[in-house]
Amino acid sequence: MLSEEMLRTTVGWPAGTRVIPDIEELEQDRFRIEHDSIGDKKVPADAYYGVQTLRAAENFRITGLNMHPEMINSLVQIKKAAAITNARTGMLDSKRCEAIVKACDEILAGSFRMHFVVDPIQGGAGTSLNMNANEVIANRAIEILGGQKGDYTIVHPNDHVNLSQSTNDVIPTAGKMTTVRLLLHLRLQLQCLQLALSKKAEEFDHVIKMGRTQMQDAVPIRLGQEFRAYADAVTRSIGRIEKAADEMRPINMGGTAIGTGVNADPAYLRMIVPVLNEVSGMEMVQATDLIDSTQNLDPFVAVSGAVKSCAVTLSKIANDLRLMSSGPRAGFGEINLPAMQNGSSIMPGKVNPVIPEVVNQVSFNVIGNDLTITLAAEAGQLELNAFEPIIFYNLFQSIDTLGFATETFVDNCITGITANEERCRELVENSVGTVTVLAPVIGYQKAADIAKKALQQNRSVREVLLEEHVMEPEELSRVLDPVRMTEPFGS
Repeated sequence: MLSEEMLRTTVGWPAGTRVIPDIEELEQDRFRIEHDSIGDKKVPADAYYGVQTLRAAENFRITGLNMHPEMINSLVQIKKAAAITNARTGMLDSKRCEAIVKACDEILAGSFRMHFVVDPIQGGAGTSLNMNANEVIANRAIEILGGQKGDYTIVHPNDHVNLSQSTNDVIPTAGKMTTVRLLLHLRLQLQCLQLALSKKAEEFDHVIKMGRTQMQDAVPIRLGQEFRAYADAVTRSIGRIEKAADEMRPINMGGTAIGTGVNADPAYLRMIVPVLNEVSGMEMVQATDLIDSTQNLDPFVAVSGAVKSCAVTLSKIANDLRLMSSGPRAGFGEINLPAMQNGSSIMPGKVNPVIPEVVNQVSFNVIGNDLTITLAAEAGQLELNAFEPIIFYNLFQSIDTLGFATETFVDNCITGITANEERCRELVENSVGTVTVLAPVIGYQKAADIAKKALQQNRSVREVLLEEHVMEPEELSRVLDPVRMTEPFGS
């Protein structure tokens, strides 16, 4: 490396000219000094976040992931609504309000997202995330007003951006707003799945296959009836999702620290939720008991339960599709799933049911997330639950991934399923389960004897019945009609 003297000699700069700036000047260019109750700290000069955010980023290196973008949107909309409300009540001057609102609008349009750097899982009940938003908005508002980032005499993260608020009403409100939005996407994907299954129910209504209970032959069923049952189960899941979304609408905005509304003007308390609805386009309502709404997170448990229930339903459908498509020659082989990719690095031509498999795996994860959410909600103490971050992290993941899994389930599996009608018919004809419909005609014991003999001799039930002259051929054909067996007896 060239020394300063060598550089001066080579380039010809006069003596006394300092070629290499000292470390302090370099750091002045790269950092600014911010102060909090812990002490002074160097913050990158170009960062819109501040000292509290930086401490949190260093303390909580947990997932390596960024905050959910919809959570950021919800937070920023709350800050915008609070600034507008504080201005209307006279608590915030119009100049600062306009700068804060403009900063919020820029963030909502997609700017400054890389400055939201705190981990989704964090201690402090979400204070780090709240301050991350406060600091980014404040520093951008400072710039809008002609100042330099970090000059909080112009716009202060706490005194102005966080005015009339607390982490304890901002964060749960943002979590509820985000959940409502994510549930809307999930509901739309489930409606697509319900429609796809209904279409398959119509397409397969004429296909007779063997029904099974406890993995053993039962009685015939139409493939369309099975798909209709899947569609109905998804319809119930949609209903639960819609009901769960309603649990998210009561919010504790205005309750501040513990729900008592300390430091919030009475006019602000009345106005904040209507203004937030104006800003967000949502239909939230102020909780009737702000203390209860601050203490208790059971609504998130209800939402998680609805999502888990849906995951269980989708996983069961995926299980059935994997079974019915097994083979293609040594298994059930009743349906064909779309071939999406090679299934083996060693077995040529093997194709696996990868889409149902991923639905299963997402469902397993959702079920595990639900347990975490349940435990976190239970762990709250007195006036606050400190574990909202882990609830939101898991709940948002559950809703998102189940929605994405549903989407690929529809597009890459359900819509392309075909039926192997001949295989279905063959399994029905060779099954002893059809003897069930004979019980009301020839009696349970006689029917059981026929079934046993058919199994022992590897013959069809029809052949044994004809051989023993139990019924006339015409009557036997009527009773053993597979289509008739898929409806109530006597119809």
